[in-house]
Amino acid sequence: MKTSYPKESYNILMLAPTMFFADYGCHVRILEESIVLREMGHKVEILTYPNGRDIANLNIRRSVGVPFNYRIEVGSSRHKIYLDMLLGLKSLLRVIVNKPDIIHAHLHEGALLGWLLSKLTKAPLIFDFQGSLTAEMTDHNFIKHDSLFLKPLYWLEEQIDHSAKAVLTSSFHAARLLQKEFGVSPGRVHPTPDSVNSDTFSSALFSESEKLSLKQQLVIPTEKQVLVYLGLLTEYQGTGHLLKALQIIKSHRQDVHLLLMGFPAVKYYQAIAHELGVADSVTFTGKIFYEDAPRYLALGDIAIAPKLSATEGSGKILNYMSMALPTVAFDTPVSREYLRGYGIYAKKHTPESLAIAINDTLDIPLESRQKLGNMLRKRVMSRYTWQKVGKQIETVYTAVLAGHPQPAFVVDRATI
Repeated sequence: MKTSYPKESYNILMLAPTMFFADYGCHVRILEESIVLREMGHKVEILTYPNGRDIANLNIRRSVGVPFNYRIEVGSSRHKIYLDMLLGLKSLLRVIVNKPDIIHAHLHEGALLGWLLSKLTKAPLIFDFQGSLTAEMTDHNFIKHDSLFLKPLYWLEEQIDHSAKAVLTSSFHAARLLQKEFGVSPGRVHPTPDSVNSDTFSSALFSESEKLSLKQQLVIPTEKQVLVYLGLLTEYQGTGHLLKALQIIKSHRQDVHLLLMGFPAVKYYQAIAHELGVADSVTFTGKIFYEDAPRYLALGDIAIAPKLSATEGSGKILNYMSMALPTVAFDTPVSREYLRGYGIYAKKHTPESLAIAINDTLDIPLESRQKLGNMLRKRVMSRYTWQKVGKQIETVYTAVLAGHPQPAFVVDRATI
């Protein structure tokens, strides 16, 4: 007979093999899931690397560090080898002291560690899948497409994907990827799309005088239309394409300024902007704290999402939508999933195509742009809330603990 677990409170061990919290990407998902699960009455303990910052009064426990590496690592890194080993030691000690009901692992490294801990504790493993491991490695140029290591790493990724009792995915596209490419059983795959806190990400919270003051502080010309980008500054995120697109736009109009918010390669892209002759039309902010992101996004007239990766999520799009910002994006499956017919898409993954899409959006009358932005906010409020995600995750927890089968995710089902 299966053990009956109380619905109101589970002891959740959340594995986060990253420098949590670091104000980007997967960190936001870890943060918001932890907050909503805590609000629902569950006990959440996050085990993570020594680097990062504490946030939201979450129960964060860090592995020991090493004296030569306390910087934030973005994406694939050789440093993660020893960091994962230290996190594994910390995790082993914690499950001895505090046995979890659920092991909720983020990223493939977390799922591999979680599988070992699951064998030890008998607590079921839930894998929070946010993109392909090998695709991320090639996107970040950590390994080449013709590397001899790619095939064995792909095999390892496949084994990890099959190791969990259930796999949560950050998009429907990711769920289809798991089923089609990696052969994960439909009954194990549960789309829980990235979401947004629409109460916090709301342009209505900021007055015109507040926005004017911040523009002056950032030295953004008040008479120009502002393009906003928030995220990592890397090639796979399309940062280089965006700056080249700005160069094309600037060649025939002077009413545009780009607010480029993010890290890590600020100096590198500042140099690129100088080479392209657009430095006077770009404001680089460096890292923006997640808590401050809505205030900065409120300065935008149009948001840009030039991400090139075909497998990862793109949570920034939801933040843009919640801020009622018309959004220009490359035509990728995840962009389509979120924006549907309300997005403005660059047809090709080129700076030229991106420039055309941005220029066309700049020419849309202001009233029409505002209507488009309002429709995007309405869509995100009805479909992409962390409260909805929390209930989905809790349902998966309960079913896995009780040994009940879940409805299979059908690969060709509609995503809206």
